[in-house]
Amino acid sequence: MQIRKDLLLKYNQAGPRYTSYPPANYFHTNIGNAEYQQAIVQSNSELPQNISLYVHIPFCPRLCHFCGCTTSGSRDQDLFRRYIDAVKKEIEQVAGLIDKNRKVSQVHWGGGTPNSIPMEMVQEVMDLFRANFTFEAHPEIAMECSPAYLELEDIDRLASFGFNRLSLGIQDFDANVLKIVNREPSKYPVEELVARMKQNGFDSVNLDLIYGLPGQTVDSFRKSIEKAIEISPDRLVTFSYAHVPWVKSAQKVLEKTGIPNASEKLALMEMAYDLLTENGYVPIGMDHYAKPEDELTKALVNKKLHRNFQGYCTRETTGQVYGFGSSAITQLENGYYQNTKVIETYIESVNNSGLALERGYQLTENEKIIRTVIEEVMCNLFLDFEAVAQTYKTDVETIKQVVGYDAAKLTPFIEDSLLEIQGNQLRIHDDGSLVVRNIAMTFDPQLSVKENTYSKTI
Repeated sequence: MQIRKDLLLKYNQAGPRYTSYPPANYFHTNIGNAEYQQAIVQSNSELPQNISLYVHIPFCPRLCHFCGCTTSGSRDQDLFRRYIDAVKKEIEQVAGLIDKNRKVSQVHWGGGTPNSIPMEMVQEVMDLFRANFTFEAHPEIAMECSPAYLELEDIDRLASFGFNRLSLGIQDFDANVLKIVNREPSKYPVEELVARMKQNGFDSVNLDLIYGLPGQTVDSFRKSIEKAIEISPDRLVTFSYAHVPWVKSAQKVLEKTGIPNASEKLALMEMAYDLLTENGYVPIGMDHYAKPEDELTKALVNKKLHRNFQGYCTRETTGQVYGFGSSAITQLENGYYQNTKVIETYIESVNNSGLALERGYQLTENEKIIRTVIEEVMCNLFLDFEAVAQTYKTDVETIKQVVGYDAAKLTPFIEDSLLEIQGNQLRIHDDGSLVVRNIAMTFDPQLSVKENTYSKTI
């Protein structure tokens, strides 16, 4: 595919990433523990019936300047102990509200740096999950790891705990770039880590890279992509660096070094896209790539790709998400429920009540429809209004009215050959996938793009 830079620059505007609908900036504090517990009970009778469990570890031995995650620079073992004890208490509280006939199909550990805490604590949580929930025969159990703190023996132990997927946060193989952004390089050669994972029978190995960081050039980032291809992960992600210093003040440090402008950032993305697709990787959504035999690729082909706060997944593995830990988001059919981001407040709240809810959002029926439409656009590059209408037992015109459908909004994309409309179906072309956030925005009747709200779409 020939990437048309003029079009990408044309559509490079601020907009939501749509990891949820409505986006997280709509969450509010007018929801308490009582409403949260009621929502959990209600989720037992809603779809999907599968359970996804998320654990947030808000600790990093060193804080990267680019980071937009909720995390804290800490190596305090006592704090780790008190935090994990609180997580375990929260798990028991929530598990008591969930139907025991439902099965866990997905477990995801994110952060922060989940592998920065002792492996014994990881095992404690996994043992508690298995004691309180019923697991499918082969669930997806994944962790995001920083290779700077990953021992070879850690991989063996994670495998023994049931983990079968790891994502290595490489970000860039260039030592100079890592130094600028204050990130430690991998402790062991990455190919050695990946080999150890495969020896342990992991189903999938992911490598995460970021483009748009200070110090990156097309030539330097090409070397990183080539290195990643040589290692041959099952999946590879090229995240676009989201510069939001009004949210994460630490990012202001990078402005002194010089952040690639829109044109330079586009050149990085274009090079990575071309190199990865030329070497057999299939683009998934906005920023993921997978091998042709990967389940994400198969799901995309069958238009059954899904997405939640943990990333892209298949309809078979995804479930309603129950989040544990500070800042963790529970993502149910009926709404979103987020814990407090302050670690000490989280620990105190859980110790007092078993929960630590800070804010959330409960969806209306119309918002559920909008969420489905935007998800289909974002994940599968395809929208069938009739199929959505059947799902919600209504008619096409009602669906179009709910999402504020206006064909004129799509005219620029059609004229630029980025998508086509046939009857009640919309198909996004390959090059249209690069501006899919912009396309999704046309189906969001609540969208109001204010200054310093969202990052740019490219």
